[in-house]
Amino acid sequence: MSRIGAAGSTIEVLLAARRIADHAAGEGALVDETPSRATCEHLGAVLADSVLQAGLNYVTVVRPRVLAVLRAHPNRQTISSLIRLIEDGRTSSFLNWQHHEKVTRFESLVYFLRGRGVEDVEDLRAELLTDEFCEAVQTVNGIGPKTVDYMACLVGVDSIAVDRHVRTFAKTVGVNNDDYHFLRKSFCCAADLLSLRRRDFDAWLWRRATVGAQSQLTLGV
Repeated sequence: MSRIGAAGSTIEVLLAARRIADHAAGEGALVDETPSRATCEHLGAVLADSVLQAGLNYVTVVRPRVLAVLRAHPNRQTISSLIRLIEDGRTSSFLNWQHHEKVTRFESLVYFLRGRGVEDVEDLRAELLTDEFCEAVQTVNGIGPKTVDYMACLVGVDSIAVDRHVRTFAKTVGVNNDDYHFLRKSFCCAADLLSLRRRDFDAWLWRRATVGAQSQLTLGV
């Protein structure tokens, strides 16, 4: 299905968005004094974060590895540099991850981006603004709509990644349609109703669900 989605009429989306927005406002979304979500300009860190985050604890597993990438590999900001790293057999070391599934996924994503002519975060950001690219990148094994939206948030594209925290919030307010694209549209619309940037609303939802935890990647490098 297209990332635009077909499940749920416009009126259903609007009704769900109003429920979400009203509850979020009551939970402090409009009064929490939190900085706008920063943009990461380090392509290696963006791709590492995007590939590692699925199914893992962000604070204890993913974030330390992403920060290590930023510290130890400040120059891995282009696809060309990541291709060299892969060809040198250093992907596992770069990610600090041994299991072949995520290592292979990272490499496949890098090769896919090279094939699309993406060289840096600026190029990736431009591609993520097109539905055609967002559909095409999902041909990479293990890359689904949530990862695409998550990656978009990291590089500064206004989006909301429908993770388990978003789904829990939806159920809390009585939104029972669990289709990914319906929820994405509903939460994006809710952010608009609240006059919040969508990626900032995404970050607020995550913070709310992980009170006391460290924030997600916010380094603009």
